[in-house]
Amino acid sequence: MTMRIATTIAEIRAWRAEADRAAGGRAAVGLVPTMGYLHAGHVSLVARARAENARVAASVFVNPAQFNSAEDLARYPRDPERDAALLRDAGCDIVLMPDPAEVYPPGFQTWVDVGPIAAPLEGAHRPGHFRGVATVVLKLFGIFEPARAYFGQKDYQQLAVIRTLVRDLDVPVDVVGCPTVREADGLAMSSRNARLGPDDRRAATVLHRALRAAEAAWAGGERDAGALRARMAAVFAQEPRAAVEYVSVADAATLEELEAVRGPALLSVAAVVGPVRLIDNIVVREPLRA
Repeated sequence: MTMRIATTIAEIRAWRAEADRAAGGRAAVGLVPTMGYLHAGHVSLVARARAENARVAASVFVNPAQFNSAEDLARYPRDPERDAALLRDAGCDIVLMPDPAEVYPPGFQTWVDVGPIAAPLEGAHRPGHFRGVATVVLKLFGIFEPARAYFGQKDYQQLAVIRTLVRDLDVPVDVVGCPTVREADGLAMSSRNARLGPDDRRAATVLHRALRAAEAAWAGGERDAGALRARMAAVFAQEPRAAVEYVSVADAATLEELEAVRGPALLSVAAVVGPVRLIDNIVVREPLRA
């Protein structure tokens, strides 16, 4: 299929107007925002959007506002030609690949602060990160005016931040969270995985192994959150290549740390493996009773 590659906001708005005219009304657009260097997880988001919308759009933008260091921004992997090919093959109609100056023109000064949901976990370790995420996502919603937007649950807190943003600011977008896509050994797919050498790649499975250990303990009846954190920490202690930033057992809605698990809980971890910072999570919830 033919896919358009746009570099300006004006091109997207012209495409949106064309789509509405062709539909004889408001065309249902599904949006997949990405930072590029796409993998099977991103492709699954596009496939979901293709199944649920008349038109599918994506963005590939390495957002400088959500990086905490210029070095991390510079090292983020990029391959726009490969990204375009993957999006086209997955059924995307148009992709926006803008320069930073297109998104943040001279004089830009308006930022979105979503409040407490952005404070713990990633927010505590990456100050300002979610301000950048929320701002660029709100801009993309205004540019594309999608009916639905698709995000992976690997970035659970990001999904929570965006849902809070949409709720609080009455943004008419249905935010769709999609399951984490994993490698055969359990490692959550991430664009950053490309920077792992062979030994670090093997070590990186420790994140999923730690989560599964806590999940197994929970399934066995353990409800003390401190004990679940200890299970995760013990797994990490056996992997010298991983430097843990946090192990967390938090309320799945508020992301506040728990003392005891009495409802849906987010088990999440962050660690640096070799040159790469990785995150992962699992949600545990009691089974529904008949």
